Amino acid sequence: MRMDLIQPFIGSLDAVLAEMMKVPAKIVDLTMEEEGYRRRGTAAAVSFKGQIEGRVILDMEPGAAAQVASFLAGSEVDPSATIVTETVCELANMVIGNAVTQLNDAGFHFKVLPPEVLTQEQCEKAGQDSEATILCFETPGGNVHLNIAMQYLQRRTGERTPLPVY
Repeated sequence: MRMDLIQPFIGSLDAVLAEMMKVPAKIVDLTMEEEGYRRRGTAAAVSFKGQIEGRVILDMEPGAAAQVASFLAGSEVDPSATIVTETVCELANMVIGNAVTQLNDAGFHFKVLPPEVLTQEQCEKAGQDSEATILCFETPGGNVHLNIAMQYLQRRTGERTPLPVY
């Protein structure tokens, strides 16, 4: 997996978490996995199609998700409240939006699909067909995991250059 595809998501999540939690988050673990993904809390996935294909999963432990939901709501939120799930999707939108801007500026062309909440069964299937980079960010409210499985679909030179017609 190319680092130039991963770095925008790492930087974006770091910036968004620092703003929402009012403290910096730090990366405490980095792994590569080729098997199904085990959800640790509330997870939302965003898929990409085009020159870049794959998906990014934002997975937040209950305490971290409730802390961000409380910040956005302006009052304490119960970790099991519906707003927590909606918050994880919104946070995924914010992170992906920032990263997509950077990737577009770098010349990549792709379509971003809306985030969807993942069930445990969907998570287990999510990583079975691709290698993923999984980063764990430590926050005061709990860990936040970013699962990135993306690839750059580089076309052959002959496919980009039109052939003359005689």
